[in-house]
Amino acid sequence: MQKPDQTPLPDFVNGTINLASASLGARAIATSDEFFAPLSRMLSDDAPVFIPDKFDDNGKWMDGWESRRKRTPGHDWAIIQLARPGSIAGFNIDTSHFTGNNAPAASIEAVKLEEGETPDENSDWQEILSSKELGPDSHHFKPIDDPEKMGEEIWTHLRLHIYPDGGVARLRVYGQSHFDWSKVADDQEIDLAFLFHGAQPLHWSDSHYGSPEKLLTPGRGVNMGDGWETARRRGPGYDWTIIRLGHAGTISSVTIDTAHFKGNYPETGEVLGAYLPDHNTDLSPEELEASENWEVILPGQKLQMDFVHQYDSEKIVSQKPITHIRFNIRPDGGVSRLRINGKVFRG
Repeated sequence: MQKPDQTPLPDFVNGTINLASASLGARAIATSDEFFAPLSRMLSDDAPVFIPDKFDDNGKWMDGWESRRKRTPGHDWAIIQLARPGSIAGFNIDTSHFTGNNAPAASIEAVKLEEGETPDENSDWQEILSSKELGPDSHHFKPIDDPEKMGEEIWTHLRLHIYPDGGVARLRVYGQSHFDWSKVADDQEIDLAFLFHGAQPLHWSDSHYGSPEKLLTPGRGVNMGDGWETARRRGPGYDWTIIRLGHAGTISSVTIDTAHFKGNYPETGEVLGAYLPDHNTDLSPEELEASENWEVILPGQKLQMDFVHQYDSEKIVSQKPITHIRFNIRPDGGVSRLRINGKVFRG
């Protein structure tokens, strides 16, 4: 994952998604106070902005969640529902643009509820991040208190406490969505490259206008910003991304969707694959170079603008099991979504 402002990311972010992403389905549930700025803004995917001369009926407009100055005992809190049930590695509690009004400290609790249940004071909240000091106008990357439990505990909701009041621009929750592959039948076709099935981009040549993670997200792209788009290539070569599938499998069909990309779609698209069951994180430079010669799954296909390209079994040239794909686009451009449909391989 990459942040638009290029803030260096800690190691615990590697291989995760933002489970507090509004575009992926995270929701603001309840809060003790949102007088100056609503809780929902804290979940926005965009980087927070500051508009000096923007005010509303309650005062200065701020891009985040902000409570009023507390004049009674206690502290403020907020409950959010994660985009999907998942395990959590850590957080970024971002106070960008909050200077004299930032929350001075925060802690986070988590709970797992069944679908349709709503958390309240009596829910079985578990503290996963003890109280941490927060500075003004800063990113605060914090791993969970017990990193060894990453992957062991699944959560659906979080409760963010701020002490005693103030503002938080964004909350990023770095984790992995939970998906029970044991419930998938051997003969069932499923999208092996779906973000909520555990797929994850590991490497890419360029992401100037949009992260390859967006290729794996639900639904169709809503606009040209909702996809993977590279800068205009001015030299030799082509652009590519390597994606670790959510589960090893054999490929039966591929969908390449160029929704909203018209004057900037790739000329061609191609999918290669490899079976690397022991590679769950980054590949070495030597392995990246070798990926250019992985097994061809879908040979290069000419693409059209703003179009859903569906390639069934007649176009798929290899039925070997794979764990990783390399998606090549030539020479550059934008793709909204990529679907890699197949059957699980349990070998």
